[in-house]
Amino acid sequence: MAIYDLPEGQFDVAGARFGIIAARFNHAVVERLLAGALAAFARHGVGAQSLDIVRVPGAFELPLAAMILGRRDDLAAVVTLGCVIRGGTPHFEYVCAESARGVGAAALALDKPVIFGVLTTDDQAQADARAGGAHGNKGEEAALAALEMVSVLRAVGS
Repeated sequence: MAIYDLPEGQFDVAGARFGIIAARFNHAVVERLLAGALAAFARHGVGAQSLDIVRVPGAFELPLAAMILGRRDDLAAVVTLGCVIRGGTPHFEYVCAESARGVGAAALALDKPVIFGVLTTDDQAQADARAGGAHGNKGEEAALAALEMVSVLRAVGS
């Protein structure tokens, strides 16, 4: 029996390249998510030369961009970053559900990690708290998930 339980925070990503797709909608929040992701990559030895950043209009557009970018053989994983804040119409539910579904579908279709780093919050305060505030930075967490998944897949021989 083989057990693949890598030590937390110890990543095997030498030579790996990553894509980051950042939504422009709720720009101020997403920029903080992006800063958190970039900082996490840098802390773990992934420099700017190993990152490709793509901007899209909003969270709804993330899945298609993830699918296209993720087809590149030189990228080990893709991180999607966005922020959807609940409003007074059902639009929030549709955008959140389709963004999450599409990002997950892209990961399965591509057979590589496509990380869902999209905030889905009830209000601006919740978004701010999760983009470098009291609840940490979910962009940083998304980058760490990408690093860990690449390491896990390398360990199991993918």
